[in-house]
Order: sequence, then structure tokens, then C-alpha cells
Amino acid sequence: MGAILRLGVPTKLYKAGERIFLEDDAGDAMYVVLSGAVDVIGFGRVLERVGAGGVFGEMAVINDIPRSAAALASEPTEVAVIDRATFLQLAGEEPEFALSVIQLMTERVRARMTH
Repeated sequence: MGAILRLGVPTKLYKAGERIFLEDDAGDAMYVVLSGAVDVIGFGRVLERVGAGGVFGEMAVINDIPRSAAALASEPTEVAVIDRATFLQLAGEEPEFALSVIQLMTERVRARMTH
């Protein structure tokens, strides 16, 4: 979190139920939940609830592909918005950040394969 604050990454507030992005939207940013919670929705159901400190939207920003799921704030939520250039900067300056995102992606892919 320290690097995100140090780089002055922009933040955004969402109301409960507000759309952050929809499936097939451009994958131009990933998000870190600073407060609140976000539901990641695919196939008409909640795939995951991401709380404070959690990350979502990472696959699209890394691969520069459209979103594979939707994200809605499940309660009043503040997120840090990390665009591709900032992600690359963070990955270069904070290798642990990049590793944690890769580990998260691996866990999510495995979970989807078993369901």
C-alpha cells in the first residue's frame, strides 16, 4: 500500500450497488480496495467478494484485454485506480507487489477451473 500512496495513485469512491466496470469493458486499470467491498460477478453470480486490501481487475490490465467479469461496489467503497503504466512502474519498483498480483491471478484461475 505504501508504494500506491507514494506514487499518488488516484482514488475513486463508489456508492453501494454502483458499477465499477462491466464484462467486456476495456481493461484499462486494476483496482485496490482501500475501504468497503466489491463483488466480482460472472455467469450471473458473485464469483468473489473483495474487501479492503484486496485487488481486482488485474487480468485485463496485464493482458490488455476486455474484462472477463463485472465489478460492483457491494457497500460504500473507495478504490485506488492503477492504470497499466502505473502497474508497470509498481512492478519495477516493488517486485513483491508484482509477485502478489501473479499469485492472486493463479489462485483465481485455479478456483475457476475447479468450479
